[in-house]
Amino acid sequence: MTTINTCGLLDYSPLIPAIKAMYSTPKGEVLEIIMDNAAAFHDLKTYLAEQKVGFREIYQGEQMTIQFSV
Repeated sequence: MTTINTCGLLDYSPLIPAIKAMYSTPKGEVLEIIMDNAAAFHDLKTYLAEQKVGFREIYQGEQMTIQFSV
């Protein structure tokens, strides 16, 4: 499993490292993206749903995690 933690990013959108990881993670591997930006998390979920990629959501306080196979 590859984990990308975007919590605390203020200089740019947390979607940038998330999307970069999606394209650099080997096919078949599980990718876990941890965010604390609700708008970016919603946008990532929408994108994955549009691409028909199944995913798992995990909520812990203000931290949101999404897991899916690449």
